[in-house]
Amino acid sequence: MKRFEGKSVVVTGAGSGIGRATAKRFASEGARVLVTDVNVDGAAETVKQITDAGGDAASSRCDVSDPASARAAIDLAVASFGKLDALANVAGVGGFHRTLDVTFEQWSRMIAINLTGSFLMAQAALPHVIATKGAIILTASIAGLKSHPYSAAYCASKGGVVQMTKALAVEYARKGVRINCVCPGGVETPMLGQFSLPPGGSQRQLVRIAPIVDNYASPDEVAGAIAFLASPDASYISGTALVVDMAMSV
Repeated sequence: MKRFEGKSVVVTGAGSGIGRATAKRFASEGARVLVTDVNVDGAAETVKQITDAGGDAASSRCDVSDPASARAAIDLAVASFGKLDALANVAGVGGFHRTLDVTFEQWSRMIAINLTGSFLMAQAALPHVIATKGAIILTASIAGLKSHPYSAAYCASKGGVVQMTKALAVEYARKGVRINCVCPGGVETPMLGQFSLPPGGSQRQLVRIAPIVDNYASPDEVAGAIAFLASPDASYISGTALVVDMAMSV
């Protein structure tokens, strides 16, 4: 498929995991991709993998929690590619913490990257995707739909992304912009290692969020959902939180 031939896309958090798989998926379908991450080496490796496969990509450092950095990434994509057709905001952090042990700094970082970062990237992208009648895809989590133990900050940040997605979708539907989010369950990425049982935590409480099947999702499976939401195949879909969890949250 070449659903994104001639399209320009920004993918954040693309130095590894779901972000890297998403950038590669867009490029494989013909998009020109700006690969962004705070991990510049990881972003450069993603670009190498794309270009080695015959795709078109460039990389840039972007801290999604910083307004100037978010705007600079979008401006670079438009300056480099001439327009912006889609934003896939995948950058995020996670982790289990007992609520009484969570520091203000830990809470603030989770909200800043997962929720504020989603807002800042969407805000910077909106004028450009309005011009192209494009799409914005944010990354939430089933933790934004279903309670998770030891995840007060994470659930708050991802629940905020879900509701922000719906609010933005309604606000910009008449502008021809589609705004959706994906809600993955467990995914085999480096971030999965951040979710370890905290000291004094109960393993029994984690059973309720364990996968039903014997494996976690691959990054490619979530990337496929993101690409679908950005594509013409989802032309009448907006305001949706697309769950990718093999019935984990049902």
